[in-house]
Amino acid sequence: MKRARSDDEPLGQAAATIGAGNALNRAMQQTYAHAAADKKVVKKVKSGRHKIKKAVLHEDPPGLDAPESDVRFVVERPGARYSDMGGIQVILQEIRELIEYPLTHPEIYVHLGVEPPRGVLLHGPPGTGKSMLAHAIAGECGATFLKISAPEVVSGMSGESEQKVRALFDEAIACAPSIVFIDEIDAITPKRETSARGMEKRIVAQLLTSIDSLSLENTGGKPVVLIGATNRPDALDSALRRAGRFDREISLGIPDEEAREKILRVLARKMTLEGDFDFATLARRTPGYVGADLVSLTKEAAVGAVNRIFTTINEANKVAGEIDASNVLDASEASGTIVGNEVMDVEMTPDQVTEQGVDETRSAADDLRAQVKPFTEAQLAPLSITMADFEAAIPKVQPSSKREGFATIPDVSWDDIGALREVRDELSLAVLQPIAHPERFAALGLSMPAGVLLYGPPGCGKTLLAKAIAHESGANFISIKGPELLDKYVGESERSVRQVFQRARASSPCVIFFDELDALAPRRSGGSGGDAGGNGVSERVVNQLLTELDGLDGRRNVFVIAATNRPDIIDSAMLRPGRLDKLLYVPLPEASERYQILKTISVKCAIASSVQLEAIAADYRCEGFSGADLSALVREAGITALRETDFSKLEAGATTKMGIEHHHFISAFDRVFPSVSRADQRMFDRMKKNLRKSRSSMIRSMNSAVEPLSKAVEGESEVAQGDSSAKDDVNMT
Repeated sequence: MKRARSDDEPLGQAAATIGAGNALNRAMQQTYAHAAADKKVVKKVKSGRHKIKKAVLHEDPPGLDAPESDVRFVVERPGARYSDMGGIQVILQEIRELIEYPLTHPEIYVHLGVEPPRGVLLHGPPGTGKSMLAHAIAGECGATFLKISAPEVVSGMSGESEQKVRALFDEAIACAPSIVFIDEIDAITPKRETSARGMEKRIVAQLLTSIDSLSLENTGGKPVVLIGATNRPDALDSALRRAGRFDREISLGIPDEEAREKILRVLARKMTLEGDFDFATLARRTPGYVGADLVSLTKEAAVGAVNRIFTTINEANKVAGEIDASNVLDASEASGTIVGNEVMDVEMTPDQVTEQGVDETRSAADDLRAQVKPFTEAQLAPLSITMADFEAAIPKVQPSSKREGFATIPDVSWDDIGALREVRDELSLAVLQPIAHPERFAALGLSMPAGVLLYGPPGCGKTLLAKAIAHESGANFISIKGPELLDKYVGESERSVRQVFQRARASSPCVIFFDELDALAPRRSGGSGGDAGGNGVSERVVNQLLTELDGLDGRRNVFVIAATNRPDIIDSAMLRPGRLDKLLYVPLPEASERYQILKTISVKCAIASSVQLEAIAADYRCEGFSGADLSALVREAGITALRETDFSKLEAGATTKMGIEHHHFISAFDRVFPSVSRADQRMFDRMKKNLRKSRSSMIRSMNSAVEPLSKAVEGESEVAQGDSSAKDDVNMT
């Protein structure tokens, strides 16, 4: 054999070394493979978040390594209990039937020859306690709890997501009896017919297969229950929601007042509260709060209490520092230093003493913050969280349900409304009294009023009344302009109506105000007020409104107030008792009421003392003025006064003050006229009379009207030709 060239010797030696290394590796692999074949495969489950190797369910050929999969989920035995949650008494029996009984006594189902429920879907708004309830169920049953968040299943490699789902259910079967909890399950189970990603479809298919394999026969008689949590149940694939998979869906809605009180009592177990703490009042002050919001409220109240306590201590130290400073000043006045034959004062000036006292106070506060020594039991005993701390924390915590769709409560009170005493009393009885004293209605067996319709000429204060009601009641307020809910896409308008009522029910007591209701609920006859275009949007919106007003889902202290100046085109079904059952006419003000309105409007204006508002209100030119017209009159008088003011004299230092004089109002009458004509006034007065006689006659007359209201409005000259023609145009009788 010829010797290789000297240049190739290093390459030959390297190849020989690599060959020897490969032979050694193969020998070691065979040795470890035979040793592993003789050992029994045992899966290890550790509490906490960790990586779990793929379960080896069969022996691999010698020399091959089992692939690893990074599967992340939590395996634990929770210590939570039902007593750690408040407000779940309504759904507790359903939970026991669907989850607790199958996990603790599967032999009953085997004896009866039926399969126990395999899955339960918990759905509701964020923060209502879905995850905590799943932990409490596992804690009560003593079952192994496997938790995974849906986004953790998703992987970028093809097939890994499905493998994670399989590994999760394999682990659950090995640890049975167990509970598999998938949080935010809607993220990985969208509807397959609308999903554009193949991975999502494969995950759904794998999840369906895994759920179907949870029979007692496949799990060795030990039950495994799947619990899914979502706040979008409609987004799940329909195959998951059928019987045999998610057998039942349990809704965890926003807690009512009674449930909030129970939640607060549970949260306050470990808190140090003042002796006479009023949980009922606090629950009444927190409409729309879910469990997570109440937890934030307690934390915010605790922070406020700590700040209050330290502020009190700092103030005490400040007083002590001032006392010490005064003592130093007294001592310095009595002291002196002899230099030669003269006695010289070395006392500090008052400013220096004050500065030293402030420095000492700051030093005491810094010492308090840096204090290492803990407070004693005697110092901690009088400290507690008070009701005032919770009252101060409520404005700082915004509930989840009120983060969109809610209007700020208007700053309008009864004092801002100068008239309409009769209408105000009716509104108070229909809205304010049920909110403030619901027990009085319950004692008489009366149901809550369904809704109120304010109708009348434009500019008479219908919207202002609704704002004042919202302010006086202190309830949550949702203001809806009629056209805001209309959408060109099919089904979107109805969905918007449902969302409005859902938000209101979740945050009861709540007032929903529909302004310009005629734009949202016109007649469904296809005439002037209906859908003559043929798309049927308004008809569907009216149907949805009727369904919500009927209260099929329960009104739950939701009050509806609607306003319109076109009651003739509103669908008649909206006006029957049980829906908008209280119809209140808001008329044009009389002379005495005009005077009260002018007084209210002129409070913020610079009105001269010589102005006789009562004479202006009684002036014949003021007849037929609405509240909006009176506001325009005052504004026009102010513009006239501004136009006549000589600003050069004011800048020169003249003592004359700007103000609105009586003659400015007289001049304003030449430019401001009533916005409601005589024909309109007669039509609305006739409507009011017929309404008092019979509601049904008013509805029939409105539906039988030949001409709409816009054509019935005529000028004064046409009305003078004959009153009979005007009566024919607005045939209300």
